[in-house]
Amino acid sequence: MVCLDFRFTDEQELFRKTVAEFVAKNVTPQAQGIDQKGEFPFELFRKLGGMGYFGLRYPPEVGGAGADNTTFCIFCEEMARGSMVVASIAAMQSLMGTHFIYKYGTDEHKKRLLIPAIRGDIVSTIAMTEPGAGSDLGAVQTTAKLDGSEWVIDGTKTWITNGTVADFFSVLATTDKSKGIKGVNFFLVEKKMPGVTIGRNIEKLGVRGTATTELSFNNVRIPKENLMGVVGEGAKDLLGILGEIRTMTGALGIGLSRAALDDSIKYAKERVQFGKPIGEYQAIKLKLGSMATELEAAKLMVYYASWLIDQKIRATKECAMAKLYSSEVTLKIVDEATRIFASYGFAMDLPVQRYFRDARFLLSGGGTNEILLVNISKELGV
Repeated sequence: MVCLDFRFTDEQELFRKTVAEFVAKNVTPQAQGIDQKGEFPFELFRKLGGMGYFGLRYPPEVGGAGADNTTFCIFCEEMARGSMVVASIAAMQSLMGTHFIYKYGTDEHKKRLLIPAIRGDIVSTIAMTEPGAGSDLGAVQTTAKLDGSEWVIDGTKTWITNGTVADFFSVLATTDKSKGIKGVNFFLVEKKMPGVTIGRNIEKLGVRGTATTELSFNNVRIPKENLMGVVGEGAKDLLGILGEIRTMTGALGIGLSRAALDDSIKYAKERVQFGKPIGEYQAIKLKLGSMATELEAAKLMVYYASWLIDQKIRATKECAMAKLYSSEVTLKIVDEATRIFASYGFAMDLPVQRYFRDARFLLSGGGTNEILLVNISKELGV
């Protein structure tokens, strides 16, 4: 029997307060400008690294803090409350972009790439998605062929977060197409290597400062030791952090929802129509009450799933449910926020329209919600 005690510790509460203060001072004031410019926020990125935030999940020997997954989710939540762009960049740098080099990289890899990435000196990312392969990892067409003491990488990737500015990539490629998902692995590829081409920057509806791009690899030769893991076990390795990715994505939704709800409450108290603040009308009260209730439910699901991870209890179903519910609730909350703001919710100089656009980013991270529903059904034995 599981003892349901997943309260935040005093240390976690203090950490939340510290991050919230950092966000209020450094992130929120810049969020609108980052969105409008659509440029990677290098200055903020380096500040986050200097604060040690990129190393939360990693042990002290590589410059990390050795924190648990719940602490990492708190960080992601507070960042997203200020800016989904900054939060998604930080999540990539702290988790998907650096995990495989930490787990499988050589001492030289860690010294030259991982530790500087944790400091915020260089940028990392993961490269999985292809024009014909998204949720179906077994359909990956990028190949890795062993030639003597080197792997030769060929293929094309798309929708790569931070791809325009990244210094190294964890690239998903197949060593044997006939094996499908059992033939894929992650490989460490650096931008400076011959044959690596950074493609066009993809203009997006939301999270516009994340520098999303296409990548191509043409006869890119990498050392044999740049294979991240055991041949054929890339999907298994990804599955090992999928729960963290999904709870992190759920936490991003909670942060964005909080921002939308807080702004809506403030506006409802200030906006006067027919002689009184609109928050005194039942129609607005119903919206705010529903938003707050669903947000609270999402918090409980996300942090319960995260707590299960920290307790090393299998949580495949709970993590999928948490990400699914949190992202869908976020869409509802930001939509209701634009309705409360009415015409002003359509104005580009107010953040509520940015919340509405950025929320769409959550739908595919950690698996599309349609895939998650299928996975949940499988966990139910269907």
